[in-house]
Amino acid sequence: MMEKITKPTLMVDKATTLNNISRMLKKTAAAGAIFRPHFKTHQSGVVGQWFRSFGIEKITVSSVSMAQYFALHGWKDITIAFPVNLRELPAINHLALSSKINLLVESIEVVNTLETGLDHVSDVYIKVDAGAARTGIAIDNIEAIITLAEQIKSKQKLKLAGFLTHAGHTYKAKGIQEIEEIAASSQKKLFAIREKLNDPSLILSWGDSPSCSMLPELSGFDEWRPGNFVFYDVMQYHIGSCDLKDIAVAMACPVVAVHPERNQIVIYGGAIHFSKERIIADNGFELYGYVVEFTEKGWSKPIAGAWLSSLSQEHGIVQLPSNLIQHFRPGDMIGILPVHSCLAVSAVHELISTEGENIPCFKG
Repeated sequence: MMEKITKPTLMVDKATTLNNISRMLKKTAAAGAIFRPHFKTHQSGVVGQWFRSFGIEKITVSSVSMAQYFALHGWKDITIAFPVNLRELPAINHLALSSKINLLVESIEVVNTLETGLDHVSDVYIKVDAGAARTGIAIDNIEAIITLAEQIKSKQKLKLAGFLTHAGHTYKAKGIQEIEEIAASSQKKLFAIREKLNDPSLILSWGDSPSCSMLPELSGFDEWRPGNFVFYDVMQYHIGSCDLKDIAVAMACPVVAVHPERNQIVIYGGAIHFSKERIIADNGFELYGYVVEFTEKGWSKPIAGAWLSSLSQEHGIVQLPSNLIQHFRPGDMIGILPVHSCLAVSAVHELISTEGENIPCFKG
């Protein structure tokens, strides 16, 4: 199969992916929570079918157009975990003809516009900022959250479903203890808000792969929305969310040049294939991916002392140990475990399984 690959191609190990789904599903079930996985990582109708084979019926997406894609693939209960873009109201109304669409709000202006612009009754979640400082009402601003909740409850076309947060700052946490503190603090504050509204039916929706993967106990949240766990990546490995064996994607990249004098090879695989997401390794150097070799059943463990050290638009520079540089020639194929699998998928728009199956993805 590898001999047919001529350009950067994202390979996916189906067996590893299914194991990742199964493990997270069991963990969610043990916590007594709803599992609503985020599909922004794999972005594929085919991979969506792998989820469906486990009985999963509720999903999360990150845009209206992604919701349209998955609605066409038969998904009937979709949360758009992104603040409502009012310019897409006609598309949202059309989507609601075939699927239950759950929306995200954080301001009374948007709530009022939805009340007049929606053709249907819609479930809405208030977006709460648990500390990532991206979107949502700050979790400590209880008065503003409750005021918005009461405004929503007064509307005819909006049904307050609950509170949704994404603890993106867990990606910068220093160890599992700090992640536990973030989750526990968020849970306590969301509980208090729900109690003030005296409505136990309101859903507390939580989602980030580090906390959902690492914490032994997240039973206080009603719904889990992790996404990256389906493939994982080098960033998640460094955080501690997964083992190397859990990383389910590798970018196949042709070798185009070899430079023994600096122990480097040049690959066809750059920022347009990986993004420029990077991590700083323990000894301080920049790391854009781990280097692996493809095997009959997938790929090897990362090559010790080798890493993707820099990226430009089409070029990737791989640093190798001096004793390995002579093993590579132009025309060879190597694999790169990406730092951020979500962005790698979004860049290439298509996957190929290690069994040779073409897996188209959403092209947004």
